[in-house]
Amino acid sequence: MTLRVAVVGVGNIGSIHAGVYHANEKTELVAVCDIDREKADAAAAKFGAKAFYSVEELLASGLQLDGCSVATKGKENGSEHFAPTMQLLKAGIPVLGEKPISNTIPEGEQMVALAEEKKVPYAINLNHRFTPAAERAKEWIEQDRLGQLHMINMRMWINNPVESSPWFHLRALHPHSFDVIRYFAGDVKKVAAFMMKGEGRSIWSNTQVLLEFENGMIGNLVGSYDAGGSYGLERCEVVGSKGRFVLDDACEQLTFTPRHAIETETHNYLGGMRSFNETFNSRISAWIEQLHEGIPYDQIDGSGKDALQAQRIIEACITSWETNTIVELTNETSSVQ
Repeated sequence: MTLRVAVVGVGNIGSIHAGVYHANEKTELVAVCDIDREKADAAAAKFGAKAFYSVEELLASGLQLDGCSVATKGKENGSEHFAPTMQLLKAGIPVLGEKPISNTIPEGEQMVALAEEKKVPYAINLNHRFTPAAERAKEWIEQDRLGQLHMINMRMWINNPVESSPWFHLRALHPHSFDVIRYFAGDVKKVAAFMMKGEGRSIWSNTQVLLEFENGMIGNLVGSYDAGGSYGLERCEVVGSKGRFVLDDACEQLTFTPRHAIETETHNYLGGMRSFNETFNSRISAWIEQLHEGIPYDQIDGSGKDALQAQRIIEACITSWETNTIVELTNETSSVQ
């Protein structure tokens, strides 16, 4: 069975989604949609799809859709996700959204709740966890190769000169960071965040966050929009009683170091993945595979619920900094201590 899919929002990232669908033998890209008619028309011509200029028009066309990416943007890269996602979910169409799920928690909660009510698959492009290297590292944890988990240290930084909201750096970049952290370490219990504005900046473009997890682990995040370079944009280290692993740049290098021996095990470019741009293909292909296999809505990897939890951690970080307190998270809220 070939899945008939669409993409809403065909800017830079949406065009990447469209390209993956177009190239995948299990999908047929039948529609693209953008309020910018030139973008919609250009994408339609490039990928051999039909152009639409609103989600209402797309839904009214009668096209059968088995899935749809929502790659809109907006304030903090997330404010324009809510309306099209709600329209598509109400129509019973599975949605793969771009991160962040939303730049507000109430909108994220409504989208997740509607997907659960309709029993429709809803996922977010949390692509860092879908690389062969990240999956191998997860296997090591599940196989008890690291032993009891003690710590996780995460760094993610890029050069981004954009000045918008005070929290643009937190809400736009670190859904990825906190999803990777949760993927390896589980749910966060407490956060204490510190921030500073880089030279000439008006936004909080640098942060360090201390973390305590429900399972007793501790960890930290170092994030910045001022510290990126050509190499070393991302690094994740997980430390256990038997050993530790280090994962560089989501996919490029994975190293295991045993605690009581000198030999290390290093994998470069697992699965042939050589750069971050290739992570879109691995993530979207995993989404396609799960739709094709008919995986139940509540078993989707990188789900809307996962993305919502990452966003709750971000909001707890903001609260921690604003109130100079340690913030404790619950399943649905956070509280100041």
